[in-house]
Amino acid sequence: MRLRFQLLIFMLLRTILNTMHRMVYPFLAVFARGLGVEITTLSFVVTARSFIGMFAPVLGSIADQRGRRFGMLLGIFLFIAGMSLVALFPSFVTFSIALFLAILSKYLFDPSMQAYFGDRIPYERRGTALAITEGSWSLAFVAGVPLMGWLIARFGWNAPFPLLAGFGLVMLVVVWRMIPRTDHASQKTTAASGKNVRAVLTHLPALAGISIAMWASASNELVNLIFGVWLEDSFGLKIAALAGASAVIGLSELSGEGLVALTTDRLGKPRALVLGLVGNILGALLLPIVGRTEIGALVGLFLFYITFEYVLVSHIPLMTEVMPNARATLLSFNVTGHSLGRMIGAIVATFIYQRFGFFPVALTAILFNVFALLALGELTQKIVILPRLLAWLGWTRGSEA
Repeated sequence: MRLRFQLLIFMLLRTILNTMHRMVYPFLAVFARGLGVEITTLSFVVTARSFIGMFAPVLGSIADQRGRRFGMLLGIFLFIAGMSLVALFPSFVTFSIALFLAILSKYLFDPSMQAYFGDRIPYERRGTALAITEGSWSLAFVAGVPLMGWLIARFGWNAPFPLLAGFGLVMLVVVWRMIPRTDHASQKTTAASGKNVRAVLTHLPALAGISIAMWASASNELVNLIFGVWLEDSFGLKIAALAGASAVIGLSELSGEGLVALTTDRLGKPRALVLGLVGNILGALLLPIVGRTEIGALVGLFLFYITFEYVLVSHIPLMTEVMPNARATLLSFNVTGHSLGRMIGAIVATFIYQRFGFFPVALTAILFNVFALLALGELTQKIVILPRLLAWLGWTRGSEA
């Protein structure tokens, strides 16, 4: 009962972190106008934010060494620092720093929390349990982003930051009181940071699992970064309507998380991932076709995001059991995979959209999902690509020698 209560509390707490992360996308043009910069300039900052994910394994190993509680508290502290900076000194520089600190806080908090529950919940029930905490991702769009949109429309672009800083303080107190000081479960897996990192980088199933995260997130980021601009360009949607569109996407993701809770443990994690990736390919294919009207665009976004969320949430419990002895470190590498994917998506999204339109964006998203399916085949050993490639390269070099 205590774990169930903690799952619900962490769902609410992570909603705060995810609101900051997600509100950038629908209000990208709004923030750019408020900061006095071009959309392209701000998209570069978003890309740089994703690049910080390269350091996630270093941060995640902290939770393997110092305990899950320490990792979560440090992450919350960074979040509070970033939000307070913009609240006190609003500018493009402080906004950029806040984005970086906020993503670092997620890279500390999320793997620490996932490892905490991974230590305590059996693998056969872990899909349902982690799906509950992942409800925070959709709640951020259902409730958090519309609230931030209301604040922005009423008080200006920087209005959300004092409120988010206050919420961060609440998070700090709750985690400090709720998580035990002595984290016995994490002590079982304590190891040198370098040893854990090397173990992940030399474990082929782990690398295949990380690449699933990378390609799926690259596909999602293409649409994520563009959909607000696309809706505004196509239908003239303004701040309130964009917040409403965010709520529709959030409801689709909440539905995806509910489907994971109901089906992933029963189907098996790999099979659920296949269904999700194929569904996301179909959603990306339909998006430019049905998106010729405002309602059609929202329906297409609903289908695209429900299937991506099903992939994302089904993938996490699978990764918690790939390397149990370096669980937090591997989950941090998984975050790195997502960050690499978002960086790839952010780099190409505005370039493709501004020069060729939305349809090529959707086609590129489909291609990335195909790569994710191939990586899943590698992880489950249904497809063997990388070992054969390495063997062929070894044989070629040997023959050349």
